[in-house]
Amino acid sequence: MKKLCIVFKQAPHGTAHGREGLDFALLSASFEQEVSLVFTGEGLLTLLKEQDPESIGCKDYISTLGALGLYDIDTVLVCQESMHEFNLQQNDLRIPALISSAEEISAHFDHVDEVMVF
Repeated sequence: MKKLCIVFKQAPHGTAHGREGLDFALLSASFEQEVSLVFTGEGLLTLLKEQDPESIGCKDYISTLGALGLYDIDTVLVCQESMHEFNLQQNDLRIPALISSAEEISAHFDHVDEVMVF
């Protein structure tokens, strides 16, 4: 089984990067690939609770995060430094995630076959 890690670095709205990354993650998982997700920088904002993307004319793809478990996507890492940068806490996130240091994220990359960045 191929191990794939998808990194979200872009803000969730204003571009299609986040939606495309999430679609790619779900599609890959449906083809029996082991998928993990990493949220860093502005990509971390994708995980914030109580977003209303439709109020700014964007499609609400973020609600799809609730389906990760159905696709066996259980490894979700969040950059600890980004959490501090945005002054966020674990309870600000809409899904369970492991808050990880840059070193821990780098070590995770060593255990996957491919890393895709969105």
